[in-house]
Amino acid sequence: MALRFTLPAGTGDVPPITAARRLGLTLDAFLEKLPLLLEHGFPPPDPITGNYDLDAIDRWRRRRHPLLFGDQLTPRPAPAARDAKDVVAERIARLRGDG
Repeated sequence: MALRFTLPAGTGDVPPITAARRLGLTLDAFLEKLPLLLEHGFPPPDPITGNYDLDAIDRWRRRRHPLLFGDQLTPRPAPAARDAKDVVAERIARLRGDG
């Protein structure tokens, strides 16, 4: 019989049962496989609450398939701000036909 459950909307830290469900596992199966999961880079629980970060779990899952999700895993650098004097000088040069 298939498990039926609703994952919480949004993001945040969740108890182990919800982390297990995110992977399609029962809590017992999750706890049994947890040492091997951690060896393979699965995000550990918070040391204070024992809860798991759903965003981190999703990133871990997607990292296993870089051909499908590689572009979503690499943070894009923020565009660098340019000095307005340089921008204006370049535009004036183009208008004059110098550049």
